[in-house]
Amino acid sequence: MTTDILICDSAALEDGGTGVRFPLTAGGEDATGFVVRYNGVVYGYLNRCAHIPIELDWNNGEFFETEGRYLICSTHGAIYLPETGRCAGGPCRGGRLRTIVVTEKDNQVFWQADEFVRPARA
Repeated sequence: MTTDILICDSAALEDGGTGVRFPLTAGGEDATGFVVRYNGVVYGYLNRCAHIPIELDWNNGEFFETEGRYLICSTHGAIYLPETGRCAGGPCRGGRLRTIVVTEKDNQVFWQADEFVRPARA
């Protein structure tokens, strides 16, 4: 049985706008995930660049480049397609962001743990 873990209210995510970060454990290490809305759909990823494993956002929740079409790593400019997490340019060279399963229901956004991403340690 899969457990849904609340991230935020749906209204917190504007299309191509600021995302919402949430704490988790990835491979046994403290980390963050994030959700964004793109073309009306919510997507979730581990907040870790495929180029160098550092967080993407340059300010808390700022994952999109200025036009709101790509997710961008603030450090080296790697860009990713928001709907797949695949590298679209820059130093990520064929890499991709680690997807986190997210659902949206009853005007709320949830994530689901798997073998790699788990709820944050207490």
